[in-house]
Amino acid sequence: MNKKTSKLIKILLSLFALNLFSLYLYFSHSHSHSQHHNQNQDRLPFTETHFQLHPPHHFSKAWPIIPSYLPWSQNPNVGYRSCEAFFGNGFSTHLDLLPAAGSGGWFRCYYSETLGSSICEGGKVKMDNQKIKMSRGGEKLEGVMGRADEEELPTFENGAFQVEGDVKPGFKGRRRKREGEKLMSDEFIDKYVPQADILKHTMRELLGSIRIVDAKEFDDCDQWVEEPTLLVTRYEYANLFHTMTDWYNAYISSRVTGLPNRPHVVFVDGHCTTQLEETWDALFSSFRYAKNFSGPVCFRHAIFSPLGYENVLFKGLRGDVDCHGAAAHDLWQNPDDKKTARLSEFGEMIRAAFGLQVNRHRTEKPGSGHNVLFVRREDYLAHPRHGGKVESRLSNEQEVFDSLQIWASNYLDCKINLVNGLFAHMAMKEQVRAIQDASVIIGAHGAGLTHIVSATAKTVILEIVSSQFRRPHFEYISKWKGLEYHAIYLDGSYAKPTDVIDKLSHIIRNLGC
Repeated sequence: MNKKTSKLIKILLSLFALNLFSLYLYFSHSHSHSQHHNQNQDRLPFTETHFQLHPPHHFSKAWPIIPSYLPWSQNPNVGYRSCEAFFGNGFSTHLDLLPAAGSGGWFRCYYSETLGSSICEGGKVKMDNQKIKMSRGGEKLEGVMGRADEEELPTFENGAFQVEGDVKPGFKGRRRKREGEKLMSDEFIDKYVPQADILKHTMRELLGSIRIVDAKEFDDCDQWVEEPTLLVTRYEYANLFHTMTDWYNAYISSRVTGLPNRPHVVFVDGHCTTQLEETWDALFSSFRYAKNFSGPVCFRHAIFSPLGYENVLFKGLRGDVDCHGAAAHDLWQNPDDKKTARLSEFGEMIRAAFGLQVNRHRTEKPGSGHNVLFVRREDYLAHPRHGGKVESRLSNEQEVFDSLQIWASNYLDCKINLVNGLFAHMAMKEQVRAIQDASVIIGAHGAGLTHIVSATAKTVILEIVSSQFRRPHFEYISKWKGLEYHAIYLDGSYAKPTDVIDKLSHIIRNLGC
């Protein structure tokens, strides 16, 4: 063996030894980190370290990478009634009701003065579904026709929810073992989860049912859920606009509590299934109905999402949210209390959840032209108390659509693809895809237009507004996303097709064709 060969063998052996040493360090660190995580997962102290990312869970979906994402900072200096606060990044008042102690439970809330609502979370939380009075939930619509709304809304007995611990409720963390004590006083709930104008505030009632119990009683669990879980109560669950408020609150709750992955969802209500569950399933790791558990279930980490009525999409309809949509990149470099990218962030989250593109700008293929999406209102069976007939907001909708078809086929300056948006009979993913691919979205005022939350940055909105439904929902959503918005206001519910064509032609010309 010559010197050159001997030297080469020594180099190879050295590299092999170095690789073995690197692998030893890697696995030693991973084992140590895993042990540390397991030892501490039951007791998350009330410190900023709680908001750092933890190792991913094996059965949770990862957060997608989206262009408009900005950090959810928990900055206590977020301005009152600033756009960040209105759109969910202002839950900055931390209320530590049950400090972590040993291996016991913990509980805290985050209050937004701007929105007048709280997001709460706790460790070692038990739900006893036998103490929740409501229908089972999750049934097929056809099997529960005629069921009353009251049967589907939950009523909670004391102790329907429990948390393991021995700390007296309050903010000073005084030690005092009081089994069966209420976690939250009525004064606390009135201040931080106010009733406002909501006749039956199910989240207030849920939080008011929480009792502190000792470890022995708490351990009576049929099932443990190890991964973070959102507990959600819904009202108008079959309406896209109101469900969008639930989706957005669930998303905000996940971000405010710093979840490393998308949580699971438990519906604490007795509603039947709807098509909208396709989006719940896409956005989050899984969903399940509270009454579908066989007995008491314990959550390692439970998050209590506010009612949909308590976020900006609903509260902002009063007209006092003076925020304008802007690019996240611009706001990252130049923060502005009068601008927001949060709604665009959420729209991209929906698109990404369905596996659709989340590029900043829509890119058209050469010769593909412009998609004009006409969002239609059509009859369908929505919920057990619904007759299947949808109230018309545009009495001659078919005439308008037929006229637009003729106009589009004869438009010579560029190709116009008129898309028939029969959303009631389309899968949710296909609805979102149609929104994403549209250059112009047109339609009469109705819940289907809520999908413009997922529209791309250069999409133009044209709303046909009858005299009976002059409501600002979609004008405001357009403004908050930074979309160009136009409206045709009718005297009654009849639209002259020529007026719609004239308005649409003007929009198309401004798009460059």
